[in-house]
Amino acid sequence: MKKKSQFRYRFLQKANFLMFLLLGIFAFSQTKISGSVIDKTTGKPLSGVEIFINNKEKSELLTSSSNFSIVSDSGISTATFIKKNYKTEVLSFSDSRFENLILKMQPENVAQIQEVVLSGTSKKKYKNKKENPAYAIMQEVWKRKKTNGLANYNDYQFKNYEKIEIGLNNIDSAFMKKKIFNQLEFIFDYADSANFDKKLTLPVFFNETIFKTYGKNTPEKKENKLIIANKFSGFSNNELIAATAKNQFKDVNIYDNTLNFFNIGFPSPAGTDGFSNYDYNLADSLSVDGIDCFLIRYSPKRKETLAFQGSLYISRDTYNIVKSTLKSTNKINVNFVNGIYMELEYDTPNDTVFLPKKSYTELEMSIFNKKKDAKGVLFKRTDIYSDYLFNQNFNDSFLIPKDQTLSDENLTKTDDFWEKERAEPLEDDEKKVYTMVNQLESVPKFKRIVKTVEILQSGYINAWKAIDFGDIFSVYGNNDVEGDRIRVGARTYFSPNDLWRIEGYTAYGFKDKKWKYGAEARYMFNRENRSTIGFGSRNDVMQLGAQLTNDDGIMTRSFASSPVFSSGSNFSLSNVKQNNLFFSIEPVKNFQVRMDASSQQIKSANPTQFNLDFYKNGTLKSEVNDFHTTFSLMAQPGAKYSQYGVDRYAFTTLSPTFVLKFTHGFENVLDGDFDYNKLQFLYSQPIILGNFGRTNVNFEAGKNFNAVPLALQNIIPGNQSYRLVTNTFALLKYYEFVADAYTTLHVEHHFQGKIFAYLPLIKKLKLREVIFWRGAYGTLSDASKNINYENQKYSAPDQQIYHEYGFGLENIGFGNLKILRVDFNWRGNYLDRPEVSKFGVKFGLQMNF
Repeated sequence: MKKKSQFRYRFLQKANFLMFLLLGIFAFSQTKISGSVIDKTTGKPLSGVEIFINNKEKSELLTSSSNFSIVSDSGISTATFIKKNYKTEVLSFSDSRFENLILKMQPENVAQIQEVVLSGTSKKKYKNKKENPAYAIMQEVWKRKKTNGLANYNDYQFKNYEKIEIGLNNIDSAFMKKKIFNQLEFIFDYADSANFDKKLTLPVFFNETIFKTYGKNTPEKKENKLIIANKFSGFSNNELIAATAKNQFKDVNIYDNTLNFFNIGFPSPAGTDGFSNYDYNLADSLSVDGIDCFLIRYSPKRKETLAFQGSLYISRDTYNIVKSTLKSTNKINVNFVNGIYMELEYDTPNDTVFLPKKSYTELEMSIFNKKKDAKGVLFKRTDIYSDYLFNQNFNDSFLIPKDQTLSDENLTKTDDFWEKERAEPLEDDEKKVYTMVNQLESVPKFKRIVKTVEILQSGYINAWKAIDFGDIFSVYGNNDVEGDRIRVGARTYFSPNDLWRIEGYTAYGFKDKKWKYGAEARYMFNRENRSTIGFGSRNDVMQLGAQLTNDDGIMTRSFASSPVFSSGSNFSLSNVKQNNLFFSIEPVKNFQVRMDASSQQIKSANPTQFNLDFYKNGTLKSEVNDFHTTFSLMAQPGAKYSQYGVDRYAFTTLSPTFVLKFTHGFENVLDGDFDYNKLQFLYSQPIILGNFGRTNVNFEAGKNFNAVPLALQNIIPGNQSYRLVTNTFALLKYYEFVADAYTTLHVEHHFQGKIFAYLPLIKKLKLREVIFWRGAYGTLSDASKNINYENQKYSAPDQQIYHEYGFGLENIGFGNLKILRVDFNWRGNYLDRPEVSKFGVKFGLQMNF
């Protein structure tokens, strides 16, 4: 139900933005700004002005006269002018004028707070944090942390306008001349330089969405976000691309101690533990939208750690954060990520409460390297919050979640609607995206490129807009029973939100010379609560015992006959004939109720080396006939999906998974051999532990209340391959431990390079550390042992908790493509068993950040 091939599962989730990364390629253009600075009141020339470009921590120039001239190879998008006793001025170069500028600075008489002496922009070292004047200011911020935001009201509602743009980054003339752009040269007329480092960018996708959020804090906290309108441009598979792009951006509360980017914890510069991660410098006092503020600049104590640099603008009166900027360092150690930049602005409805006003985020992605001229993709998101209403005592019906998809017809609005409802007008380059895409969609070559991208993303080849052939990643497999195996399949596919789907496959093993098959039909007759019914049948070779809480249904992945990046194979395989009928419903969002009825016949696929024989009423049998029903409850609070048809694709989040299953077997019903009851529970969740990394926890427990043969028993999952297989035991063989009742725990902590950042030589490799522990305990009754022909061969880990431990190294590779992980595993006990592995090395590819 929960477990899939980890490499493939994450690859399919990441493919939507990786396809953009594969297209991005090029270098910077040079930009020059020049002009003079004068006093706005007197008109006199001003000297001693510090100029910062592109929000950099270090000033580019300290003027000795009123004139200035700055040349930058990396481009210039903004310039900040700072002079003591003058209001800070920021210029944005969104038009074509860069030279002969005249900047007028407004004098400002700002009284110093208490006895604090402002330090200008130069950094000063302090013996301890209490000597730093910024520390006293941050203490006041922390005291007032709980008075900020929406939690002050019984209920609230507001409008959120969001726009997301995706563009190919770092375009130059050599890039434009590549053969792939023959017949597509016109698209470069739409290239712009509208990002914070002034790099030339070609927009290829643009999406606008308007949301309305309703929330209540009493009697319990509830919130619901409704989509009011949506507008696409870009590739034909707009919805999946838009949803994937949205999922790359996380909502950030600057007051939290930990900020979540790519499900990795970054320390917040406004967090209570900020001084253990950052150096702070009280730079100046200035005015932001009429609010007198302190300007505090911050930077990470160690460049190798995952942290930001930027500025905090803090109100002198209320000590609320009015504005903040966050920019990743040049040494950011995150796969596929070259840079993160974020601006947060807050509004002030009264003297004590600040609310989100605007946020702007840029994510620079590249596959191969982190150089400034890296070929890659730029994701940009702007969020504007408005129309706040509080304590309106609205009806609770607004808090009921709705399954909405971005392509719903009722979300398509007229141009007049968008002109009226946009929180801010579109820039010229943003308007051009719609025009450019309309032209692109009429070019056959572009259609072929999009088609190729869609095939790689989905694994299927669409034909006649009705049938998908695939998936292409499962065409070849190999195991010791079937030998080389070829598999071909197909499914109906009219749109991503189809309410019904029929799919199937056939496979042939060249060693056993047998055909296999599987087919399933599903129909969702109510999208609001996802009421779905389905039926399927298969006859295939399977690796039973590869997981405890099994997947339901027919078209689930086979661990026995798999492509390259999945679990290994051995001789302990089973031949399974199965028919399955199911019904599922989601009465509450992200809470599924499912009922399955299954009949199956199970026998050994390799009788000479793997015995599944058992006794029933004194008779020795080789094939188990089983009929059972399974009642399942699955909750994934906080889970996010890209589509809402009969199939939907889950994004990687920090949401937990809870599964509770009860299975009852019926003797003499559809030739069932055994009457039995089984109860199973699963809990799984990734947990961010501040800036100390992320812990993945998986706990499972279950019990068979009746004696059943080996084919129906609980097997502690082993892993006899050299590959990483999630939630298995690396040094166990298949069927080494069998249990009526079991509990297992897998704990894995990813330090994200936290330890290696302190080691002078190793830190240059940018490796990341992983430690893990796995344990299993179970019991097996004599009745369950004696029912099997080889009754003494099987046992449970009942003497003590079986455990494994070890460490791993991840982030191995080159440039931004560091997806290799190596684990070193030690077996903790049960070492006296024959042919046990006391130590083992496992390898795997991780398509995560």
